[in-house]
Amino acid sequence: MDTRILKLITLVIAFVAFGAVADEGRKWPTGEWDTATPESQHVDAAVLDELDREFASGSHGNIDGMTVYRNGYLVYEKTYDNDYGELFSGVDEVPGMYSYHDANWHPWFDHGELHTIQSISKSVTSALIGIAIDRDEIPGVDVKAMPYFDGYETADEDARRDAMTLHDLLTMTSGIDWDEGTTAYTDPRNSAAAMEASDEWVQYVLSLPMRATPGEEYEYNSGVTVLLSHILLQATGKHADVYAEEHLFGPLDIDEYYWKKTPTGLVDTEGGLYLRSDDLAKIGYLYMNDGNWNGRQIFPEEWVTSSMDPSTEVPGSDYHYGYQWWLLPYEGGSEKWAYTGLGYGGQRLLVVPEYDLVAMFTGWNIDEIPSLDAQFALDRVLNSVRRIESQ
Repeated sequence: MDTRILKLITLVIAFVAFGAVADEGRKWPTGEWDTATPESQHVDAAVLDELDREFASGSHGNIDGMTVYRNGYLVYEKTYDNDYGELFSGVDEVPGMYSYHDANWHPWFDHGELHTIQSISKSVTSALIGIAIDRDEIPGVDVKAMPYFDGYETADEDARRDAMTLHDLLTMTSGIDWDEGTTAYTDPRNSAAAMEASDEWVQYVLSLPMRATPGEEYEYNSGVTVLLSHILLQATGKHADVYAEEHLFGPLDIDEYYWKKTPTGLVDTEGGLYLRSDDLAKIGYLYMNDGNWNGRQIFPEEWVTSSMDPSTEVPGSDYHYGYQWWLLPYEGGSEKWAYTGLGYGGQRLLVVPEYDLVAMFTGWNIDEIPSLDAQFALDRVLNSVRRIESQ
């Protein structure tokens, strides 16, 4: 045999073998996360200890938990006790699943281990849409949205609504007239609060007039994620929770969750999901690994790339928006982005593929108490890696 061919074969075999070893070396939390010391994974525990002391002192409001994962290991975990029943005992509000002062529902589901993730539910829903597209149950992000809503009444016959695509819904550029940013979520004038108080959420969203041409203006709109829930049901014949069990939660060994439903039985994809922090971190880890989970491609790598495309700018902010994911800049510029899930009250999922880093923060800061600033949390966690990396 020609020596050049022999060398080529040898190189190919070595390359394949290396890939197999590298894949085996990747830690996969198929059940529980394996733990490791921060130092063993090149994380400076002193930096995180300082943040822990700040949380314990109450200087950042009501924080429930902080977990940090690196290289597939849980390297840091802290929890904090907050008596929400006592904190909200004097609030005169009708109890229920959408009363944010009802301690049976917020932030813990029925006082157990499942924590509300609020609008990070949107990011999970985006994953389900990506799976449905990969399974050819939805044609793609350029499909028109309105054909999925036959039988619903709209505010008017506005051609702009008929032009609205799935991409417009995913990127919060629907053009629907909506306002959930100028009033608190506990204020009935808030569009999201008004939707949650209605009997038919999809109809409420579609009954609003158009304000802009779809695709042209960003406007954060929880209602469009409810539209995604309806589209998923129409396209697959299954509600989001059932679909997630089969195609997302099941493969990731997430078997404990609670997902609220609207009065009509539609799954509340805009903010109704409760998970344990370690399970939500698995979803972040899945995205960090380009949709691959222990050799199984849950959704295509291209879906991650598209989901984290920062081309949708958020007015007045350094943040950008992807497919129901936020993108936070780090290291002083706009060339590097952390994949970020943000939820009302201080739910923060931070994913930094460059550093093989996932961090999760939970809390319940509502009313006049500011939520944990996501950029602050990102910078502090990154400092625990940078300090080690620079040594």
